[in-house]
Amino acid sequence: MASCSRLLEWIFCLYFLSHIPITLGIDLQAVLPRDWYPGALQGLLKWYAARFKDPMIMDPPTWFKALILCEAVLQLPFFPIAAYAFYKGSCSWIRTPAIIYSTHVATTVISILAHILFNDFTESTYPGPKSMSERLSLLAIYAPYLLIPVMILITMLFSKRYNPDEGKKRR
Repeated sequence: MASCSRLLEWIFCLYFLSHIPITLGIDLQAVLPRDWYPGALQGLLKWYAARFKDPMIMDPPTWFKALILCEAVLQLPFFPIAAYAFYKGSCSWIRTPAIIYSTHVATTVISILAHILFNDFTESTYPGPKSMSERLSLLAIYAPYLLIPVMILITMLFSKRYNPDEGKKRR
């Protein structure tokens, strides 16, 4: 069981480490002036938006900008702290912040997934998904940002490594 928990901790560590450059180099382009970014990162964003038909990142609605600002202000400072805690392993002090993080992110990503599935993108400035296949492809890009936080939440709530009271309840 310890090796399974350790594997999850490594997955969580890599998730948080990978999220730092994604937030700084890609996601924040939705709210910061694009000319602050080198042409290569602007090109990567345009390629991604065209390839996966994600108009939200190129022409973000106000609610999406609010989520990106939350990512920058609330989540980004947490990423290196969480990466360290999960790299080190069994850091019970990360439990409460990880529960807050995972519930916050799961809630925001559910909004994004619903928008992808149900929004009419025909009026978008940039091409959006039209077919169910295109919607599911875009959904697949965002889905890990729901699944991993849910895994973090479950781990924090039910793992004896992070919730010492859980072990007492089962005896």
